[in-house]
Amino acid sequence: MSLDELRDLLERHARPGLTTAVDGVRICRADPGAEPEYVMSGVMLAVIAQGGKRLALGDRVYEYGAGQYLVTSADLPVTGRVAPGGPQLGFGMTLEPAVIAELMLRAGPGDLPRSPGLPRPGITVSEASAELIDAIVRLLRLLDRPRDRRVLVPLAKREILWRLMTGEQGEAVCQLGLADSSLSHITRAVDWIRDNYAEAFRVEDLARSIGMSVSAFHRNFQSVTSMSPIQFQKQIRLQAARLLLANRPHDVTGVGYRVGYDSPSQFSREYKRQFGVPPSIDAARTRASASLT
Repeated sequence: MSLDELRDLLERHARPGLTTAVDGVRICRADPGAEPEYVMSGVMLAVIAQGGKRLALGDRVYEYGAGQYLVTSADLPVTGRVAPGGPQLGFGMTLEPAVIAELMLRAGPGDLPRSPGLPRPGITVSEASAELIDAIVRLLRLLDRPRDRRVLVPLAKREILWRLMTGEQGEAVCQLGLADSSLSHITRAVDWIRDNYAEAFRVEDLARSIGMSVSAFHRNFQSVTSMSPIQFQKQIRLQAARLLLANRPHDVTGVGYRVGYDSPSQFSREYKRQFGVPPSIDAARTRASASLT
């Protein structure tokens, strides 16, 4: 069992839309030179078997390639681009806090890393161990075995989680399973901003709602997201605007108001700063690209 087998399995099962027959498992095949992706990361494990990828979050840039994995411990607005070279082949799996919590309860004393007070950055990159690759390969083999999937997929997922929890990024993964960790508090704030991005809010009120002092909230939020709460909200607004403009390319002002901007000029200015072109031009490009696929 090796990276070669993982690469072969991913190549064979790659389909448009990333999804697979296993809930929460994705397979990605992407060519270099494609337009950057502006997406929400989800709470995920991602492993690269071929090629590489660059991910930007705020002012931080993460690069990872074949044999490395990336963990996102919160749902974050990221910009992704495939690295130059051959096509990228990757595996993704949603991380389930409830299963992580259950495994933590089953672990013996000293089996898991101690959780620090300040949460780790929301994105971390490490070399994938042979044991982690092995567990992923066995999960992907089940794509060819429908009869076995119902029984064996949950076991394979649990092993993958265990390998993460006991690996280099174990602290970040284990925090997902702690209901009262600093990460869980910040995740609640992240979720609230994501669900209510068009609403104005006071940072003091949001900090109070999750049971943190304002200073601790700022410190922890910055540690996880690489942004302030207001910067985070702006990223969510701009990503939402880009999606809306794909269907409403001639209503730039209306879209700006809908995502929470009071000033059309400010919306256009910040949109161009984020995506490189004004919203009207970007919307036309997006529609033209979609019509060719």
